[in-house]
Amino acid sequence: MREDLSRVREIVLPRPLYSHVIAHAVRKFTDHYLEGETREHKAFGMLAGRPSGAVVEVRAVFPLISNLRHEGAVRRQMDKVVGAHAIPSQTPDGLRGWVADPRELLDIERACDDTDWLLFGNYHTHRVAWEHDALRDTCTELDRVLARDSRQWTFILSAVDLRRPRLRAFFEGDNSREASVRVLPVTPWRPPGSSDSLQQRSTS
Repeated sequence: MREDLSRVREIVLPRPLYSHVIAHAVRKFTDHYLEGETREHKAFGMLAGRPSGAVVEVRAVFPLISNLRHEGAVRRQMDKVVGAHAIPSQTPDGLRGWVADPRELLDIERACDDTDWLLFGNYHTHRVAWEHDALRDTCTELDRVLARDSRQWTFILSAVDLRRPRLRAFFEGDNSREASVRVLPVTPWRPPGSSDSLQQRSTS
């Protein structure tokens, strides 16, 4: 039976995986590309996990490498969708959007099948602040159109300020259907004897 992900209200994201998402964005925005990777200042990826009632625990993050948005018929179709639904921005319309390589998705789905994980979400970055939306941590109309009927959670990583990233999740790109994203542990672990742990003991 297919899992009803619309009932999810909380997404638990282990800090190492959260850091992996942030590192993906930082690497792309600073022009450090992998071999064969589409050279763009944007980061898209997939998330897999295990749902339990209203909670999903993320078990894996899969950064996507290849963006087919710029190729032939795919480009023409995306140009139409972007032209109809995108808000004008610093990024030219012809460079907006991401279309995953089916071969990558198939490899990810096989990895999930092997580990009994559910591919339940995708993430992408918003990096340009808008006058009416300085944080850019919610879905745009274009995001909603592209996510419609996907039965997945869309994660928006606000990368307007990479020193203060914000990650939020919305079912099928609908801003009225948000789940809380809980990063655990809440604070990074520090080894005994570090300056922070010593300060904690001295003030306790």
